[in-house]
Amino acid sequence: MNGSLGRFQDDFVEALYQHPAGELAALATQPGFAVYRNTVLKGCVDALCDNFPAVERLVGRGWLEGAAALYARQAPPTDARLVLYGEGFADFLGAFEPARPLPYLAEVARLDRLWLEAFAAEQEPALGLAELAGMTASDLSRCRLRPRACVRWRWFAGQPIYSLWRHNRQALALPEELPWHGEGALLVGSAAGVAWQPLEIGGCAFLDACAAGHDLDRASTLALQAQPDLDFTALLGRLLAAAAFAPLILPH
Repeated sequence: MNGSLGRFQDDFVEALYQHPAGELAALATQPGFAVYRNTVLKGCVDALCDNFPAVERLVGRGWLEGAAALYARQAPPTDARLVLYGEGFADFLGAFEPARPLPYLAEVARLDRLWLEAFAAEQEPALGLAELAGMTASDLSRCRLRPRACVRWRWFAGQPIYSLWRHNRQALALPEELPWHGEGALLVGSAAGVAWQPLEIGGCAFLDACAAGHDLDRASTLALQAQPDLDFTALLGRLLAAAAFAPLILPH
């Protein structure tokens, strides 16, 4: 009985997304079934518009609703928490023909998505400067700094994505002259919300290396390879102040 009910429920959900099968095929043709389908689709569209506010401000509500409806039919939610819906939406926009005149739109969507991930991530203790006090340079170089679960970062080569995202996220007017070069972003979730700041390419490379499990010596080397003029001491201070790292993983 439970198996039959489970199969019916799965088939019903598939039918809602226009993939009717079995006994649901006939039911899905009934006019009343369209009410369920349209309600579900509207919920998906509304969630995507809410989850990508910077994108919405760039293209307008009507344009985004149209794109969101197409995406929802192709990629229905797999999680009941619609705040997490849209994992693949940036990739969808990157291949979406009507978005071709806006080559930065998919990357702005990626930052909106990173904001959601930072917002929804588990909170965990942060590394404080006091934990580093008294460590020798040798000990410090061998320790591993792990980014916290609520931390997200990304480097966007060739486009000022962080500036575009920040101004649209905060409903601010863009500067008349916006330098067109690569930018990076750091986002840190907390109980109070999500804080963000620009992050240079060396900082992004450093966090990539830390996330890959490299010790501080190797991670700093990779950061300086990515950006030879990087002030690493200043970078580390900014990341510590932003609560970017979990407590130390000491070498054995």
